Amino acid sequence: MDNQEPFVFHTERRLVMLTGKSARNLTELLDHIRQVSGSSIFYHTHHQYLSHHFEKPVFHNDFASWVSLALLEEPLSEKLASIDLLAFSSIRELRGAIIKTIEAYLAEIGGRLQDCLPRQEFHFCESKSFIMPSGLVARDIPDFFAKLPKVANTSLYFHFFEARLRLERPTNDFSSWLCYRGAERLAQAIEKLNPYRMTMEELRDEIIKLSDSERINYGCHTA
Repeated sequence: MDNQEPFVFHTERRLVMLTGKSARNLTELLDHIRQVSGSSIFYHTHHQYLSHHFEKPVFHNDFASWVSLALLEEPLSEKLASIDLLAFSSIRELRGAIIKTIEAYLAEIGGRLQDCLPRQEFHFCESKSFIMPSGLVARDIPDFFAKLPKVANTSLYFHFFEARLRLERPTNDFSSWLCYRGAERLAQAIEKLNPYRMTMEELRDEIIKLSDSERINYGCHTA
């Protein structure tokens, strides 16, 4: 990336499809998690962060939700919900962590299985993302933060979740661009934010607050 390159805010549109795979118990769930596409794993662990604009979801991934509500396996639900999504740089790694969590729990309970009630099966979905420019372009750092209040949730979602995990970029796109522009301290401060612990609105507000506090450091290297 050129250090004078503008930042192009992108957005996404998603097409969600059923895969035809469903699970009645933990063994079936585990088998399908091993086999479904990466886009299915990403969808079931991330879609609620975009769906719940103004409040945090009770369950942060569909696997934890279903295990709790349909199977009443609360200990496993808590383990699945506590997986730190920010710790992974690829869907492959995330899939592996989910598999290990379920395998370990099955070993703890001696392989005991309980089927869910009829019509409460877990239905695997997957999403196809269509990425496109949003029409907002920042020419420099002040312009970037002037445009940020106008950026849609779908754009924040793409640059913080999709770009890092599905495209396996080393960090969120905002921090990457700011670093190339010479604002390393601000880039690092944004990178330390955990987008999984806040709504998209809260994430935007926190980034704007950081820009206000670090405004005098634009273009400066980390001390």
